[in-house]
Amino acid sequence: MARVKLEVPSTFSFQTTIPIRITDVNYGGHVGNDSILSILHEIRIQFLKKFGCDEKNFFGAGLIMSDVAIEFKKELFYGDLLYASVTIPGFDKLSFDIFYKLEVTAGEKKTIVALAKTGMVCFNYDTRKIVAVPEEAKKKGFDGNQCPF
Repeated sequence: MARVKLEVPSTFSFQTTIPIRITDVNYGGHVGNDSILSILHEIRIQFLKKFGCDEKNFFGAGLIMSDVAIEFKKELFYGDLLYASVTIPGFDKLSFDIFYKLEVTAGEKKTIVALAKTGMVCFNYDTRKIVAVPEEAKKKGFDGNQCPF
């Protein structure tokens, strides 16, 4: 069976940490796949906030997720501290991908626990229609090359 394989960029424009909560853990004793999707949402909100925007106001447009791919590499457990790196490597006319690298540390060694990509489409929530990526967004340095921090 074919497996999801993501090629994530080598540079990231944002990093954050997320503690794994007991509510993220499923009956198998590890973080559930549904929790990973929720954690990606939290990471994305923090990422957008750093650039002065959010999913309802992305430089004048809204955002809606059109797809997601997650490549699970290792289990996560209650009490783990997740290190998340995020970037947007580029934009199409109406959409873009956000890439995520999720890691934990054991001693001084970081280990990748998951790679992910969310496809985001610019959307006008008033008209309920897809709109172009705002020009201002393209200039913000989401790829780390012009990162404002």
